[in-house]
Amino acid sequence: MAKLDLTNENIHPVKAILWLAWPVLLEQVLSTLVSFADTAMVGALGVNATASVSISNSFVFLLNSVILAMGTGLTVYVARHVGAKEYDEAKAYIRHAILLLAMVGLPIVSLTCLLHRQIPKWMGAAPEILNSAASYLLITSSLRIFIMAMMVLGAVFRGRGDTKTPLYVGIFVNILNVCGNYLLINPTHDVTLFGNTYTVPGAGWGVNGAAASTGFSWFVGGTILLLLLFIKKDPTRISLKESYKPDFALIKRVVTLSVPAMLERASMSASGIVVTRSIATLGTIAVAANTVSLTAESFSYMPAFAFQMAITTLVGQSLGAGKPDLASRYVRYTIIIGFLTMTAAGIGLYVFADTLVGIITPDREAAALAARCLRIVALVQPIQASCWIFGGALRGAGDTRFPFYITAGGNWCIRALGVFICIRLLKLPLTAAIWCTNADVTVRCVLMWLRFKQGKWKTAIRT
Repeated sequence: MAKLDLTNENIHPVKAILWLAWPVLLEQVLSTLVSFADTAMVGALGVNATASVSISNSFVFLLNSVILAMGTGLTVYVARHVGAKEYDEAKAYIRHAILLLAMVGLPIVSLTCLLHRQIPKWMGAAPEILNSAASYLLITSSLRIFIMAMMVLGAVFRGRGDTKTPLYVGIFVNILNVCGNYLLINPTHDVTLFGNTYTVPGAGWGVNGAAASTGFSWFVGGTILLLLLFIKKDPTRISLKESYKPDFALIKRVVTLSVPAMLERASMSASGIVVTRSIATLGTIAVAANTVSLTAESFSYMPAFAFQMAITTLVGQSLGAGKPDLASRYVRYTIIIGFLTMTAAGIGLYVFADTLVGIITPDREAAALAARCLRIVALVQPIQASCWIFGGALRGAGDTRFPFYITAGGNWCIRALGVFICIRLLKLPLTAAIWCTNADVTVRCVLMWLRFKQGKWKTAIRT
């Protein structure tokens, strides 16, 4: 399929939205299926194994927020210059994506490796899972720079309107990860197919096998995306012959735009740490149930994420072309499509909650609790989609500060504080924490809509 000119007003918005969104959606579907498979394979080892691979997630997400935010800034500027047909300027930002990845990502990776045992302790890991949790974190952290590369370089591809390349790389990486998990987690064993028995080799590394497979798949994915920046035909294709001398004025523009996005993600992750620590006081079953519920929910909100990514690019390129009315039109259509899609997804979550969690974990107690949580979050799916789409539109326009204010206020004043009060003070069960999450999403959606309605995003930045 030929590449669309996203700034062409004769193209129907629905066509442009779906053209950008479907590869992101399929990428997320595959990623979530792999997450399902990962959790299920590890879950087969027992509830302690599930808790071991998830206990440090909130802290890791906090560190990753820096990289994800940097990707946001790069997406906006690449999209702006591509929309304006200023390809040399877009290439400069792409080259600096590589420089910034090394300058920022490597210190973060080093820090995580050094603190691989302390982080699970800070997150409240029980003594029986501390060693396996620390080992899992160390192995994945040693290769984390490559998943960071996938985040940053994937954002660059999407900024220039190419959502298919990250999809194709993601397909390969996910297949590699699933196969690696199966071979490295399990010991050598026999499998019977169609009446015939085959011996399947296996390393039998358990939790460490899951970590090794994940890390290696990151290495492959990050390397491929980097190479494609140099060899894939595109007006913004870069070359080793070009200058890689840091342009600090350019870096300052990216950082200025990225810092609020970084703080937004950091506030979400930091509040997530508070939430996780509060949930950890309920015991290993609650931690596992929360992990299972979040994994199952991620299957539902994939469309919302896809529409969020699409609208960021569409708004960025439209404003770069000097067409704010086209940007507004894209947002209206994306909200309608997203709301309807996520209403259907929420219904699916509610109806099939028991089936979904049963696939992920064999532990009946954890599965029953996770299903109750899943039915609660199902109620807020269309609202969450609208919140994400309005936020994506604001970020695509370069208005990253106000989403930060809204997200930080909601996450800390409603979600984290609410969970702390409900669980730590009132001694309520895990489901109370989920209701706090729903309240946070609803309030943030209203505030994002009000900010968008003001129209100040149309002149948030000038390139």
